[in-house]
Amino acid sequence: MTHEHHHEHEHHHDHGHEHHHGLHHHHHAHAIEKLSTIYIVAVALNLTFVIVEAVAGVVGNSIGLLSDAGHNLSDVFSLLLAMIALKLASSHATKRFTYGHRKASVLISLLNAIILLVAVGAIMVESIDKFFHPTEVNGTLIIWTAAVGIVINGLTAWALSRQQQHDINTRGAFLHMLADTLVSVGVVVSGIVIHYTGWTVIDPIIGLVIAVVILVSTWELLSESLRMSTDAVPEGFDVEEISRKIESQEGVLNVHHMHIWAISTTETALTCHIVIPEASMLEEVTDRVKELLDHEGIHHSTLELETRSSHCHDHDCCG
Repeated sequence: MTHEHHHEHEHHHDHGHEHHHGLHHHHHAHAIEKLSTIYIVAVALNLTFVIVEAVAGVVGNSIGLLSDAGHNLSDVFSLLLAMIALKLASSHATKRFTYGHRKASVLISLLNAIILLVAVGAIMVESIDKFFHPTEVNGTLIIWTAAVGIVINGLTAWALSRQQQHDINTRGAFLHMLADTLVSVGVVVSGIVIHYTGWTVIDPIIGLVIAVVILVSTWELLSESLRMSTDAVPEGFDVEEISRKIESQEGVLNVHHMHIWAISTTETALTCHIVIPEASMLEEVTDRVKELLDHEGIHHSTLELETRSSHCHDHDCCG
């Protein structure tokens, strides 16, 4: 069987799967639309909070509140970055960019991870400084503003937590919001403790604990972003296991030359060569393997099917 013969059959198969992939793309588009709405609401809420916090900082003459407003503004920026990544992840192909700008969503997740690391570093530096230069939490205004921050950031984190397992950028935005929520909780708790006990050291201790918690999660985000950037197999996929599952399908003799990589933060692609006993089984084996891969979460697959004789000829293994 020649390779030209194979490609004709594969083209025919793709038409047979148009309806299935159409359904997948419909669900994918619906999920993106839902997530976009969450992001828009989150940006509006957080931007409003930044303005309120900045005004409270000016009225209460608090540097702490003004600096926290600046920090929360950086979170709005991170949410906007994640929104841009979401749009890029579904961008269409062009003559120059045959996958669209989907891979840029991975680069944005890398940037968000770096921004998170800088934020964690800032929390650590500030906390260590407070050990040597303890300061009182500046009154009830800061505590009440931080309490509002818990509600705003907490609601945003909760909304994103329901979506974060599907997209690494959403996980990054979720971590930003979780960090802010924890920092606001820390401010309220330390404010109350200092008010009743005068124990000022609680403030930097809480700050360092929060920093470590966020650092652990951010490290995972950073490493996964780096893996995706270098076309490594995305987390949650095992090449050997997927090979075994394909080889267990009826009519599959051997699987080789397998590659699995991330097209974007939400989509994974696979290419491989499959050896089958005879050309007549091409259609049914392709259908079966495509269905298996869809079930595994790989919706972009290119399969090259070869008969035993052509495989032997290609690899000089004929006896």
